[in-house]
Amino acid sequence: MSRIRAAIVGGSGYTGGELARLLLFHPQVELTQVASSSHAGQFLHSTHPNLRKLSTVRYCHPDDLTGCDVLFLCLPHGASAQTIERYRGLAPRIIDLSADFRLRSASQYERWYGHAHPAPQLLNEAVYGLPELHRAELAEASLVSGTGCNATTAILGLAPLYRAGIVNQDIPLVLEAKVGSSEAGATPGAGSHHPDRSGAVRSFQPTGHRHTAELLQEFGLVTGNELHQTIAFSATAIELVRGVLVTAHVFVKERIEEKHLWRIYRYPEPKILAGSNYCDIGFELDIEQQRVVVISALDNLMKGAAGGAVQSMNCMFGWDETLGLEFPGLHPV
Repeated sequence: MSRIRAAIVGGSGYTGGELARLLLFHPQVELTQVASSSHAGQFLHSTHPNLRKLSTVRYCHPDDLTGCDVLFLCLPHGASAQTIERYRGLAPRIIDLSADFRLRSASQYERWYGHAHPAPQLLNEAVYGLPELHRAELAEASLVSGTGCNATTAILGLAPLYRAGIVNQDIPLVLEAKVGSSEAGATPGAGSHHPDRSGAVRSFQPTGHRHTAELLQEFGLVTGNELHQTIAFSATAIELVRGVLVTAHVFVKERIEEKHLWRIYRYPEPKILAGSNYCDIGFELDIEQQRVVVISALDNLMKGAAGGAVQSMNCMFGWDETLGLEFPGLHPV
């Protein structure tokens, strides 16, 4: 069987580079084009030196893209929604890794992102790209959204508790995400500049984290009802390049014993997940307070972005979900 043709828009950033790496080794995919308005004409390895000798692909300008079977958009938040119809004319299936199509509600989008959505008619059509919750929908999808890496970490760790119906939604859910510097993207800034960041632990989003909207949406879908629980979500930057570690405090409706919780949990460590598409989940039960502390970790560039997108693509085309994603991660790094 011939391989499908895939292209990437916005391929010079960290997520675009991870996507290119994965697609170059995917047995069912031919990476035909990678677009970048600022690097057009340059080889792919000019921005991603780890890909040298693996590909002769040169960046093209986005205006020069031709048709393909699946198109990955790695554009800044807000850009995809402005140009989505043009890109839909190039490919029957699109996976957008920005935040533009993650929320199904236009009013919730405006609340969390501060402006009206440019293409609200597509919000109900877009499928949230988390296969663990939306496998069946992904198989039929033509437009898939990427997921927030912090949200992905939290949802994978907590969805089983919401599905089991044991969460006391009258008590706020409190979470903190500790994140590595690559979450800030490839463009240098005050928050990611090494002399400023090295040795620092910096709370950069104590309140109002936008990924909260994804938790409200997805936990509501899991429970079958609109979620009215208060979610207090904070994010802290730590001295790590790749990785997200979420610690969540969940209060349950009644006293439970450990045997009622997953016995396979263990304390996660994001460092040992570097380069992998896995999410490790662990827990500690506080019986006296009727509290479960859930700890989950993943590589923000892989399971939290590029790897999750390729996993969604596998679902869309009916392939084994792990195809091209079997890499176990690096240790030590």
